[in-house]
Amino acid sequence: MKFLASTLAARDVGGAAVTTTATATRSSPAAEHEQERLRALVDLATWAEGVGYDAFGVGERHNPAFLSSAPAVLLGHIAARTSRIRLVTTVAVLSLADPVRAAEEYATLDQLSDGRLDLVIGKGNDPVSPGMFGVDAAELWDRLAENYELFRRLWREENVTWTGRFRPPLHGATTRPRPLQQPAPRVWHGSASSERSSDLAARWGDPLYSANGFRRTDHYLALVQRYRDRLVHHDHDPAATPLALGVHSPVITDRSQDALALARPAFAAFRDLPVARQNHFPFGSLEDFIDNGSALVGTADQIIEKLLDLHRRFGNQVLGIGVEGFFLTDPATTRAHLERFFAEVAPTLRAEVPSAVWTPEPPGPQDRGERRRLSAPPG
Repeated sequence: MKFLASTLAARDVGGAAVTTTATATRSSPAAEHEQERLRALVDLATWAEGVGYDAFGVGERHNPAFLSSAPAVLLGHIAARTSRIRLVTTVAVLSLADPVRAAEEYATLDQLSDGRLDLVIGKGNDPVSPGMFGVDAAELWDRLAENYELFRRLWREENVTWTGRFRPPLHGATTRPRPLQQPAPRVWHGSASSERSSDLAARWGDPLYSANGFRRTDHYLALVQRYRDRLVHHDHDPAATPLALGVHSPVITDRSQDALALARPAFAAFRDLPVARQNHFPFGSLEDFIDNGSALVGTADQIIEKLLDLHRRFGNQVLGIGVEGFFLTDPATTRAHLERFFAEVAPTLRAEVPSAVWTPEPPGPQDRGERRRLSAPPG
């Protein structure tokens, strides 16, 4: 099993202790807070590499509640501060992007990170973002499909001639730089609520990242089953196509009742938030969320058992584990529980579920300029 750290860089949600606090001159208190939060996000990525994560993901939101409006920029800075960890967009909202600009920015990131980029794309589910770009929310799915078709051509071809519905045509266009990884990196598709994500991924034979966030596990399992059926329909091999599955940040204690006591207040508070209504949060109790959702609350053995059961049902090779605490809002406490996860849970999962995703390791600085495939099919 491989492990992906995922964050949305919420402005006021814990992620990591700030270790660098340099402040620009004449900056406002709000700007200073944002600078500290962004620096904390970068520090969190370096911590994630050290604790044992295989990849670090930054989502994209164009909403004042979040600071992840520019994931390519954030991941580019993280690339300079790290050496091994994969750099992932969770997700890049390609429905709102110009495919030409996105192809250029993410290829640049792939070059500067020595080929450590994994792009996850999606329609996006933030209600504020479309209005920031003057885009009709009813067009987002169609924009995603069209933008991705052009994006993948720009990464794979030169002298592209293309005509579509949502942007001006191209005549003999070649984007620079080219991605360092050759053949061009496979693009993952984020899936949370609609069959259209799984259908788009299956059409192209691309890997899927099932969010498995706020709904019942059976909801996400149905989307994954649909995805695999459509892979076969399009003559792709499901066994050769990786799958990632998300879960929430863990609460691990020696006694299960202690873990429940720690998690219960946050669960009760979340049910009353607008985001719970937006995501159709269906769980009436913490125990229901643990048994039938993505909550990781209990002893190390209980969490191992749950994650192995999820693997048996989904067949995932990658596990996305949140690093901004869902149940634990104090950053130091969240990291302590994650450190315990990597000490007591992750070794068993790595042994029980071998994964060749992100193998072999990306080239180091001494290999800069080599163009080789970095992501092998799962074993």
